[in-house]
Amino acid sequence: MISRRDSLKKLALVTSGAALLPISSFAGNKQKSERFSYCLNTSTISGQKVGFLKEIEITAEAGYDGIELWIRDIQKYVDEGGNLKDLKKYISDLGLKVESAIGFAPWMVDDEKERAAGIEQLKKEMDMMAQIGGTRIAAPPAGLYDKTITDFFEIGKRYKTILKIGDKTGVTPNLEFWGASKSVYHISQAMFIATAANHPKACILPDVYHMFRGGSGYETLKLISGSAIEVFHFNDFVANIPREKQVDSDRVYPGDGAAPFNQIIQDLYNAGGKKVFSLELFNNEYWKQDALVVARTGLQKMKMLVKDAMAEIKN
Repeated sequence: MISRRDSLKKLALVTSGAALLPISSFAGNKQKSERFSYCLNTSTISGQKVGFLKEIEITAEAGYDGIELWIRDIQKYVDEGGNLKDLKKYISDLGLKVESAIGFAPWMVDDEKERAAGIEQLKKEMDMMAQIGGTRIAAPPAGLYDKTITDFFEIGKRYKTILKIGDKTGVTPNLEFWGASKSVYHISQAMFIATAANHPKACILPDVYHMFRGGSGYETLKLISGSAIEVFHFNDFVANIPREKQVDSDRVYPGDGAAPFNQIIQDLYNAGGKKVFSLELFNNEYWKQDALVVARTGLQKMKMLVKDAMAEIKN
């Protein structure tokens, strides 16, 4: 059987003019692979500074199903005179779905006044997402990055508060954990909060890098039902840097590092439910390259990983 590493070697070397594999190369295992769709988090090509609308255009041209935007970029677009109705049409006309957005509203903090302001901020961000056709927004532990949590039941109540707002706006907050934080850094903590919230739409937003950085074991994915994960951030970590010293910019293309992707993808498939694989990178070396090439390369690597993982699952 061809290994994942061998399959990845089949990809053409990436330069600004390199030929890329045709999309038809990934036609196998179509029915099983339909459980997964592919999304570009615009952080992946943000370093090239091509502009907000151009990033969306590149996402479509590269062949992604959807896009994961950043709230700060949407807000800047509005502040500069942009219209959200026009933005929705622009994205839709390019054939993309707005899968989620990254924001940093401090909805989780202990200070009641600060938390109230953070919830109001999140509500406005949800409204922006709804206006452009989005149905999800990341809800990380912003504001509590360096603070240890002692009462996860209380955090569960706070998560339920924003989930109820999501019921009204139509935009579900996906609980994100950050591997380098002191608050919510482990997948078990995120699942505790999600279950403590006791809400039908409670879900978590895992990330291959953050799972490694925070010490979460990938075996935990076997214990999580399909409905608990809708979006999964795809990237990879390198083995030659100690876990505790890795930073966001160390992330590499999925499959170029040491993450056990066959296991990850198969466990997500077996859990049931549809999943959005969102490529989220902050690699300085990739930012020096052509944005379209980077976007296409990341998509092809994700599809190759899925193809290999699905080939090992019996019909």
